[in-house]
Amino acid sequence: MSNFYKLLKEKFPRKEDIVTEMINLEAICQLPKGTEYFISDLHGEYDAVDYLLRTGAGSIRAKLLDCFDWQKIVAVDLDDFCILLYYPKEKLAFDKMNLSASAYKTKLWEMIPLQIQVLKYFSSKYTKSKVRKQLSGKFAYIIEELLAEIDRNPEKKSYFDTIIEKLFELDQVEDLIIVLSQTIQVLIIDHLHVVGDIYDRGRYPDRILNRLMAFPNLDIQWGNHDVTWMGAASGSYLCMVNVIRIAARYNNITLIEDRYGINLRRLVDYSRRYYEPLPSFVPILDGEEMTHPDELDLLNMIQQATAILQFKLEAQLIDRRPEFQIHNRQLINQVNYKDLSISIKEVVHQLKDFNSRCIDSKNPSRLTSEEEELLQQLMIAFQTSESLKKHIDFLFEKGSMYLTYNDNLLFHGCIPMHSNGDFKSFKIAGKTYGGRDLLDLFESQIRLAYARPEKHDDLATDIIWYLWCGENSSLFGKNAMTTFERYYVSDKVTHQERKNPYFKLRDKDDICTALLQEFDLPKFGHIVNGHTPVKEKNGEQPIKANGKMLVIDGGFAKGYQKNTGLAGYTLIYNSYGIQLISHLPFTSIEEVLSGTNYIIDTKRLVEEAKDRILVKDTTIGQKLTKEIKDLDHLYRHFQEYDD
Repeated sequence: MSNFYKLLKEKFPRKEDIVTEMINLEAICQLPKGTEYFISDLHGEYDAVDYLLRTGAGSIRAKLLDCFDWQKIVAVDLDDFCILLYYPKEKLAFDKMNLSASAYKTKLWEMIPLQIQVLKYFSSKYTKSKVRKQLSGKFAYIIEELLAEIDRNPEKKSYFDTIIEKLFELDQVEDLIIVLSQTIQVLIIDHLHVVGDIYDRGRYPDRILNRLMAFPNLDIQWGNHDVTWMGAASGSYLCMVNVIRIAARYNNITLIEDRYGINLRRLVDYSRRYYEPLPSFVPILDGEEMTHPDELDLLNMIQQATAILQFKLEAQLIDRRPEFQIHNRQLINQVNYKDLSISIKEVVHQLKDFNSRCIDSKNPSRLTSEEEELLQQLMIAFQTSESLKKHIDFLFEKGSMYLTYNDNLLFHGCIPMHSNGDFKSFKIAGKTYGGRDLLDLFESQIRLAYARPEKHDDLATDIIWYLWCGENSSLFGKNAMTTFERYYVSDKVTHQERKNPYFKLRDKDDICTALLQEFDLPKFGHIVNGHTPVKEKNGEQPIKANGKMLVIDGGFAKGYQKNTGLAGYTLIYNSYGIQLISHLPFTSIEEVLSGTNYIIDTKRLVEEAKDRILVKDTTIGQKLTKEIKDLDHLYRHFQEYDD
C-alpha cells in the first residue's frame, strides 16, 4: 500500500496540491447527478437514433420550458428554436433559403443570446472544467466570454454586442451557432447506456458506431446481433456467413461491401453459379425501393448460398460440441434427400425451395473444396477490414455482457431460468454455470476468442455462435432458432420459437428482487432490459414488477413497429428520478425541419427521488469518495512517503 501512496504523492507533490484536489472532489460530490440516457435495440436505424441523441429524448425541450418564460419571448417560437438546437446546420440552411437576408440576420442576432443563456443554464450542474472540455477549440474563448457576460449590466452591453458584430463581419456567426447547439446537445446527456443490438436489419450500424465513438461517456451491453459481428471478426465462419445472410435478407449488402470494404465478388459468383431466385428468399425491403430489379435476384441467391453454408457449418459445430446439447438442430443431416422431406417431431414435411445442388447426400455437412476456399477468402476480408476492426475494437472496449451502475442492472436478452425461477445451468468442461456466473463465462469466452482470431473452431469461438442460438444463451432467450424451418417448411407450427420462462417471470417483484441480489444490488434497484419489443397495443406494459423491471426495446426497426403499435422506448434517469419515454416512428429530417415530426410520444414517471440525487449517491461518487479518503490519508501522513 505504501507504494500506492508514493505514486500518489508523485502526482500531488505538494500538500497544497492535495488540498486543492480534495476540495474539488468534495465539491463535485455535492453537485446533482448527471443525466443518464438508456437506449436499446438500435438495429442500424441511424436517423431515428441520431434524432433522440440530438434531442435528449425530449429533455432539451423540457429544460427550455424551465429556462424561459416563453410567453414573454414573443419574438421566438419555442418549437422553431428547438429545431435549431437539434439540427443547427440543416435549420440554418432551411432558414437562409426561406427568409430574406435581413430577416435571416435578425434571427441569428436573436438566437445567439438565447443559446448562451441555455448553455449557461444547462451547464450549471457541472464544474467549469467539465464544461470547458466540451467547448469547441475554435470558439472556446469566445463562448466563455459570452457566458460570463450574458447576464450583463448595461455598461457591458457593447462588449457583448461587439463580439457578435465581429463574428458577423468575419462570417463566423453560423459556425458559432452550430457549435453552441452541439455543445448543448452534449451537455444534456452526461452518460449514455446502449443496452444492445446496434447491428441488425437497419442500414447504418456503422454510422451509429461512429456517432457513439464521439460520445464522451458511454457503455454498451452486447446484444445478440452485435455478438455475431464480433464473432465474425473473432474468426467464426458461422457468425460470418450469418451476418452476410442477414445483410442479404434485409438489403444491406452495401454495409459489408462499400462501407466495410469487404470484397464479396467470389461469393457473388458462387451464388450465381449454383442458385437461382426462389420465393422463400425474397429480400425484405422494409418499404425501400430497389433501383435495379436484378439486385433482388442477387440478394435472393446470396441469401440461399449463405443459408446452406450456415447449416453445414452449424452441423459440424454440433458434432464437435455435444456439450452444447443442440443435436436436434442438425437439420441439414436429417433431410431425406431422396424425396427432399424432413421429419420434425414425428411429422414429415415436404421441403420447399430447397436447393440441394451443393450438398452431398451421404455427408450433408461436408464443405466442398470450393466452399472451403471461399470461406477462407471471406474470413481474410472480414479480419483485414480496418473500418470493421475499428468498430469491433470499440464494442470490446466499451462493452460487456451486463453492467451494474447506480444500483441498476443492465443487460440485453435474459437471465435463463426454469419455470420455477431457478437459474438454468450450462455445463462446460465439467463445471456448471448459471445466473451471473453464466454471463461472466460468456464474456470471458468472447474476449478470449477475439484475442485469438486465427482460431476458428475452438471452444471460445464456438460459444459465440451458441450465444446467437443456444437454448441457454442469455442473448437469445428461446428454446431453438428455427431459421431452417422458416425457409424450407410451410407448416408455421414448425416456425415457433418458445421463449425462456424468464420473459414471464420478469413481471414478478420477487423474481426481480432475486435477480438484483444475484448481482449484488439492493432490492430498490432496477433492471433495464432490451431485446424484446413491447406489444403495447395488445396491453403489454414496459414497466413491470412494480417498477423494478424496465423493458426499453427502442423499437427503431420499422418491421417491428406494426406489431408494437409505436416505435419503442428509452429511459432517462436524472437527479429528480426516472422517466420512461415512448416514441413515435421517425420519418425524416425534412419533416423535423418543417415542424411536422416530433417523435416523443409520452413520458411516464417511473420513480421520483425524495431528495435530489447528488453525485455522491452514484457509482462515480463512490469512486470519488475513495479518492478523497486516499488523498486525506496522504495529506495526514505526507512525510512518511518520502523516497
